[in-house]
Order: sequence, then C-alpha cells, then structure tokens
Amino acid sequence: MKVVITGMGLVSCLGNNVNQFWTNIKNGISGIDKISLVSPDHFPCKVSGEIKDFSIDHIVSNKESRRMARFTQYAIHATDQALKDSKLNINDYDPNRVGILMGVGSGGLPETDTQSEIKNNKGVMRMSPFYIPMMLPNMASANISRIWGITGYTNTCVTACAASTQSIGEAVEVIKRGVADIVITGGSEAGICELGMGGFSTMHALSTWEGNPKEASKPFDANRDGFAPSEGAGILIIESEKNALTRNANIYAEIIGWGVSSDAFHLVQPHNEGYGASLAMKNAIKYANISFSQVDYINAHGTSTPTNDRIETLAIKNVFKELSKEIPISSTKSMIGHSLGASGALEAIACIKTINDSIIHPTINYSEKDPNCDLDYVPNIKRKKKVDIALSNSFGFGGQNACLLLGKYSK
Repeated sequence: MKVVITGMGLVSCLGNNVNQFWTNIKNGISGIDKISLVSPDHFPCKVSGEIKDFSIDHIVSNKESRRMARFTQYAIHATDQALKDSKLNINDYDPNRVGILMGVGSGGLPETDTQSEIKNNKGVMRMSPFYIPMMLPNMASANISRIWGITGYTNTCVTACAASTQSIGEAVEVIKRGVADIVITGGSEAGICELGMGGFSTMHALSTWEGNPKEASKPFDANRDGFAPSEGAGILIIESEKNALTRNANIYAEIIGWGVSSDAFHLVQPHNEGYGASLAMKNAIKYANISFSQVDYINAHGTSTPTNDRIETLAIKNVFKELSKEIPISSTKSMIGHSLGASGALEAIACIKTINDSIIHPTINYSEKDPNCDLDYVPNIKRKKKVDIALSNSFGFGGQNACLLLGKYSK
C-alpha cells in the first residue's frame, strides 16, 4: 500500500506558511535574529529563531487560545493550513477513520517556567488551573482532535529531536495497518524560555556567536559552535493512495520508507562511530527496498554543533561509502535554527518542495572547510537538480534516531 502526502502547513521563523518558508530557504535567507523571548543578558546564547506576527484567533477564540500552550497553538495553526491545502473537509469523513500523530520534544516548557515563578512568588494556589492541560506533550494532538472533531487513532511521539520525523513514520504504519485512511501528522515545539535556555546553555549546546545573528548557525563549517534555538510546527496530511485518488486529491509526494534506531551509548552525545545514525538510514533504505544509489539528496540533521556535524558526516560515509561524496546534502537548520521536536517535520516539507521544484536549498554560512566534514553540503547557493528520492535525518538526545525517505509520486 502506498501512503501519500496531500497537504502541508507550517509556522516558522522564516514565514507562517509553506510558500514563504520555501521561498526564503531556497534563496538562503536566515530567520535567526536577536533573542527576545528571554533576556539576552542572562545567557551566553544571544540569538534565536522566533515566530513573528502569529495568531490563531481565526480558528478559535482569543479566550480559548490563551488556555493553550504556545506549542499547541503552533500545531493548530499548521494543521488548519494543511487541511485547507489538502482540500480535505473532515466533516465528509468518518471521524473514526481519521488519525492524529504528533511529535513533540518538551511540551509546554515556557508555561512550566511561568507557573514555577508564580508558585515561588505567590504560592501554589495562585497557579493557573489550565497549567496541566497546557503543559502536557499530548495536548497538541488532543486539541487538534477536539477542534476538528476527530475521534480516530491519536498519539504523541516524544523522542527529542527525532520526534516529528518518527511521528510521520509511525503515522504511515497506522494507515498501512488499516487503522485510519487519513492521518494528520508532524510536530510542534515552542521551548524558548529561561528553563530551556538555561538547560541547553549549561550543556554548552547553544551557539555563543556575538556577530550578525543570521550568521550564528553554520552547519559543517569549521567555526560552528552550537545550535541556534528556534520554534515552529510542521504538519502533513497523509493518506492511503486509494483514499487520495478517490477524492481526486493533489499528491505532493510519497513516503516510501522510514527507519529508527537507538545509539544505546550516551545521554546526549551521539555514538562516536555514528552507529545509530547509520542504522536508522540503513533501516529506511531497507524499508523502501531501494538501492543506496537511488538516494538523490540528503536533508541533514545538521545542527551546527561540533560533534553532531562530524558524526553525521561519518554516518553518511558509513552508509553510502564511495557514493557519499556524490550526494548533495544541505541543512535547513542553517537558516531556521533547531526547533527540536518540530525540526523533522519542517525539514520533511523542505524535502517535498525539493522533489516538486527540483531545487536543493543551500547550507548557508559555510565559509571554512572542516577536514572532518568533507562532503557536498551545497554551500551558500541553491542548486537546480532533479530529485526523485530525498532522505531526511533527525537525531535526538538519548541516542534517538529517525530517518524518512520521501519520493516523487507516480501511479
């Protein structure tokens, strides 16, 4: 059974719809700016990729939106877009045959930050009664279900930075098992707050770049020094091919394979030989039943941290051997930073646009070669290339790895 993509929606620091996002990333424009959601004086990291001009008042009341965490609001915004893009009227379908599978990293972390301050300053009984239903990671899925009246299979994947990539893969299985005909899937994250920034800062994971903020994220460059934190959401409408053809839907691409693995190695560091990352890529390729030579493009995890980019390069070499130097690779995070649990869904959308438009977006801020990162990272300038199959990598803390293979659709 083929599983296809018929709708896309997103919110990001580079635009609050797919067309804005794609126009910016294919032209190498950065959405990273000075951080404003927290005081820059408190942290060594001074930059972030924050959402601008955002509201869901056209979907729910302002009162209702205030009772939702920011990550949930982003997911609702992107879902509304994706449903409209797919021309899918949920009311036309049995709600038991529509599913939701979201990827989330930390849930309502800023809301936890805010309520902790209230607890400490005013006492526990002054905390919001909406704190728990704001904070829980499953509430993006739950609110999508409630707003659109979807009663079918619902789940939330919480595997750190691999979450939304894994959620898309798991959603494919929900359709293939016959549990649903349509699944709303992807991921959302809004974790820029003092707790989040403090935790990542003490781990020395964030960029401490003090120059032009747009140059802070520099994946695979010799001078990379950490990731730029960001936020956002990406949503896909996926369906069985039969369902999509029956309703004459526009099909953007097919999900042809996916793979997961665990490093079983370290709390936050990737396996020093790239074992888990390599295994996830191999599992995706095996699932798709294609040869290594059929992969035309890799959207890298490419966080701009010294260790990740070196190990990801090694893992790609482990998998593709002599082919590794021939495959163009780029990092979307060079322009949008790292939105943790949402990043894989945003990057999947970038891959779909790459397949549809035959354009590979660049890895920007690439100026000095690292001898340990010696592959083709499509530096600084987009590239025209026919792409039939794209591989998207997502690797998270705890050694959680997930990879997705997207292919050009044909009947």
